[in-house]
This record gives sequence, C-alpha cells and structure tokens, in this order.
Amino acid sequence: MSDVSCANCRACCCRLEVMLISETGVPERFIETDSWGGQTMARLEDGWCAALDRDTMLCSIYEKRPFICRQFEMGGYECLEERGANEIIP
Repeated sequence: MSDVSCANCRACCCRLEVMLISETGVPERFIETDSWGGQTMARLEDGWCAALDRDTMLCSIYEKRPFICRQFEMGGYECLEERGANEIIP
C-alpha cells in the first residue's frame, strides 16, 4: 500500500501533458488548442499545469478536471513512476 496522499503528493502528475479527449467542463482559460485542433491542458512556462493552485499544490478545477486526470490513480503505478522520476519518495 502506498503512503501517497493529497497532503504529500506534490502534484508530480501536474507536469505531464494532458490531452483533452472528453468534455468535463474544463474552463476555456486552461485549454490550449494546436494547429490541428487538438486540445491539451495549458501549462505555464515552467511546465506546470495552469490549473494547479501553487499555494496548495492542489487542482483548482478538481470537480471539472479532464478525464485522464480522473483516471490517474493516486498511489497507482503511473503515480509512483512519476514520483520516482522526480525523486519524491512517499
């Protein structure tokens, strides 16, 4: 069992590119559209998701977060891999 929780997460997954593949109500200001019409979550210049609240390190649009974010299981394999890549130990 993983010791990862919202209290110690540090939002590693919020550095990943997030494709928008379904409608969840993500506010337009957090959406980037490429020249082919593909949509992703906007990221700031430093690579962090634009919807991440920098003070709390929590998602500011959690109830309207993209489908892929909903599927990213806290403490799951992908989560632990990303934490390991960023040298964050639970």
